[in-house]
Amino acid sequence: MKLHELRDNEGATQRKKRVARGPGSGKGKTAGRGIKGQKSRSGVAINGYEGGQMPLYQRLPKRGFNKPNRKAYAAVNLGLIQKFVEAGKLDATAAITEDAMVASGLVRRKLDGIRVLAKGEITTAVNLEVTGASKSAVEAVEKAGGSLKTAAAAAE
Repeated sequence: MKLHELRDNEGATQRKKRVARGPGSGKGKTAGRGIKGQKSRSGVAINGYEGGQMPLYQRLPKRGFNKPNRKAYAAVNLGLIQKFVEAGKLDATAAITEDAMVASGLVRRKLDGIRVLAKGEITTAVNLEVTGASKSAVEAVEKAGGSLKTAAAAAE
């Protein structure tokens, strides 16, 4: 194959339809816009417009509230921590901190902290130091012979 032999697949590109170019083009006279009315004019954008009737999106009530200063935690499951320890990406002998989790690729970024959840099994005794953890996660880590320190417990 040479450079001058390169071309697109059949039907991959289509020529732009040139409208209002006479009756022979198939899109002459009104150029596919029909006759009269707002939509036949130029400069019309009427998404959600219902002919003067109050539009549906305005008739429905607003619900809920998003707290502007809410905290977002990166969630980590115990099963994933176990997998990373077995793969040798996390050192189970030393304390596993949030920075170690980020460095190993277990979480992409810390956000407002890392929270450990109890999904999956943990069999290795690990010492975790994180922002938060579910009660069942703390129990599972202690059952495996490890410890789980949270920032909330340290603050008390």
